[in-house]
Amino acid sequence: MIIVISGPSGSGKTTVAKILSEKLKLRFVSAGQLFREMAASLGKDIIEMNKSAEKKFDIDKLIDEKILDEAKKGNVIIESHIAGWLLSGIADYTIYLWSNIEERAKRISIRDKIPYEEALIKIMEREQSHYFRFWKYYGIDLLDLTPFDMVINTSNIDINRIVNIILEYIGKNTSV
Repeated sequence: MIIVISGPSGSGKTTVAKILSEKLKLRFVSAGQLFREMAASLGKDIIEMNKSAEKKFDIDKLIDEKILDEAKKGNVIIESHIAGWLLSGIADYTIYLWSNIEERAKRISIRDKIPYEEALIKIMEREQSHYFRFWKYYGIDLLDLTPFDMVINTSNIDINRIVNIILEYIGKNTSV
């Protein structure tokens, strides 16, 4: 089984994907983690790495190839901004999590222990970079959610309820 969880920063995709991987006993792969590890190895923060990726397709290409390789192995939950589009037709389920930018900034502010305003700016910078790169490299419009089987607004839903909605959708009776 291949399940993809996509969405913007702070939408809850990593948390949901980790819980699902435990419940379904599937491997968990995070494109964001791979990207952060690559950034750290180059001595860059996430924003600097996004800016570098705007100029050099090899960065995204390497991450995306790793994600595709993991999908081919099967029995995995892949968390990624772009995997829902890249693995459309390959994944068994593609799920997009969304939340309003204010809620996402609040979550990131708490998670990263940074001021809300800083989190908001980082989100806008990353999303601008993502929109630019994914259109430039793949012709993907991040506003087109048609590749997804399910879209969930996570703004006002408890994380366990989100997981249960997904489990119910894929036909698993393993509630949280």
